[in-house]
Amino acid sequence: MMWQLCLSMVERLGIIVMVAFLLTRLSYFRRLIYHQEVDWAQRFIIMVIFGIFGIVGTYTGLTVHVETFEVAKWTWSLKENEALANSRVIGVVIAGLLGGWQVGLGAGLIAGVHRLFLGGFTAVACGVSTIIAGAIAGMVHHRKKRAFALSPEVALVVGMAAETLQMLVILLVAKPFDRALLLVEEIGVPMIIANGLGSAIFILVIRNVFQEEEKAGALQAEKAMRLAEATVHHLRNGLTPQSAKAICELFIQEVPSVAVAVTDRTHILAHVGAGSDHHFANEPIQTETTRQVVETGEMLIVHDRVACHDPNCPLHKAIIAPLKRKDETVGTLKFYFQSDADLSSITFEFVKGLSSLLSLQLEIAEAEKYYQLMKEAQIKALHAQVHPHFLFNALNTIVSCVRIDPNRARQLLVSLAYYFRKNLASTTDMLSTLEEEIRHVKAYLTIEEARFQDKLRVHYDIDEGFERVVLPTMTLQPLVENAVKHGLKYMKKGSEIVIAVKADGEMVKISVTDNGKGMTEEEVAQLLRTPVASQRGIGIGLYNVYERTKSLLGDDVRFAIVSAKGKGTSVQLTVPLKEEEERGAIAYASHHRR
Repeated sequence: MMWQLCLSMVERLGIIVMVAFLLTRLSYFRRLIYHQEVDWAQRFIIMVIFGIFGIVGTYTGLTVHVETFEVAKWTWSLKENEALANSRVIGVVIAGLLGGWQVGLGAGLIAGVHRLFLGGFTAVACGVSTIIAGAIAGMVHHRKKRAFALSPEVALVVGMAAETLQMLVILLVAKPFDRALLLVEEIGVPMIIANGLGSAIFILVIRNVFQEEEKAGALQAEKAMRLAEATVHHLRNGLTPQSAKAICELFIQEVPSVAVAVTDRTHILAHVGAGSDHHFANEPIQTETTRQVVETGEMLIVHDRVACHDPNCPLHKAIIAPLKRKDETVGTLKFYFQSDADLSSITFEFVKGLSSLLSLQLEIAEAEKYYQLMKEAQIKALHAQVHPHFLFNALNTIVSCVRIDPNRARQLLVSLAYYFRKNLASTTDMLSTLEEEIRHVKAYLTIEEARFQDKLRVHYDIDEGFERVVLPTMTLQPLVENAVKHGLKYMKKGSEIVIAVKADGEMVKISVTDNGKGMTEEEVAQLLRTPVASQRGIGIGLYNVYERTKSLLGDDVRFAIVSAKGKGTSVQLTVPLKEEEERGAIAYASHHRR
């Protein structure tokens, strides 16, 4: 009879699985599982739920006649010689393990008081032991916390211990003792086994459900990151019809949806998948739900049929997410689905994550665009300006030559005019040839040589065939100016500058060497590491020249400074051998790298 009773009780544990699964759908219960903040009202609701769960365990029990030990279905009231073999303690134990002693004690009170009013000679013992079981399970929760409480092994032990405690209380409290002893001998082992297993099964079910959801969420997060990485280069130029189409084609292959669309605030930018025969790019937004997302900036799930002017449109359900830039909604990302089953919370969170990542990429693209515009504006401003000292000194030199050497004065005026024209042209031309750069440098040095008279000598060592090599505009002149203003600053006589252009394998090495005061290793390292603006002249430092050259000509560009205190300085710039015919391609590639 004992083992038949055990089997009968185990058969009734199917209800445990159902209740456990249903509870995982409740937001309060989920917050309790994840140890998130739960207020007293929510805690009370959970307490009542588990108390009712305990009452259900009582109702699904079996009535045991103590004298004949006949087993029957439970009735609405128990006679004095009847008792219950039930799973009431499972709900109370689970309440304590997951919610702590307050929830466990509360659920125990609800289920225990209910048992008191059912009658039978074990009513008081069962009611009291149920309350104690909830408190004990709650103490286990507070002592070991969540990871321990969610262990099926712990639930098995606590469930069996709680039922063992109930058997002991029956022996101590129920009268007469002989009848209580006979009852415990018959139902004790089945109830201890069944309720221990039931508690373990309950925890196992909810843990597996949450683990599967966490695993699915992690996979979705990994997929979202992978998709976001794949869309980075598409969004570098912002939200355009081309980038939108590329994103839609990528997403529809990875997300189980029937169609994907991207819009800006007013028009469809791209639509891929079902409905593409009448949802065309560049058309105005058709649905009120999309306009609502644009206006509110909040995600929206469309459960009803998507509003469309085509009555045969195959699009039924949708998740619409906003695309934002600096908290301003600039468009929407839309996924279309066939049924409500596809609109799960995991899919919703996945789409939400994708829209957040795309929004972040749009912000980065916008910031990068403004940064590049700022850099270009700064460089163009530097190109356009002429330091007043240089202008005044040049004019004074020309004035002094007018009476003494009119031809020299005319030559200096021509050089100064060319120097000005090149500076102004550099505000629009990002690239020039080595020949143009040399002419610009010669114009500058003609003026400087006239100022210094016989103190400065310039030598050119330029191999033939490199005249059409492409360089960023205003690359060579800042190198020469730095040599004049810094390297030769304190020299009384014998100042020399050598400008050399030589082949270096498949590259071209350009060097500007002076015999000035030189620099220490620390000063050289500082020049190569950070921007240091020129104190005089146009103010384009060596670091800026290197960075600008690398951004326009690629990472193959090499830059070096060879210097020693008292022995002069050599600035060496090595660039790819790209000629004027490639200027357009270089400018195009530079624009798209931004």
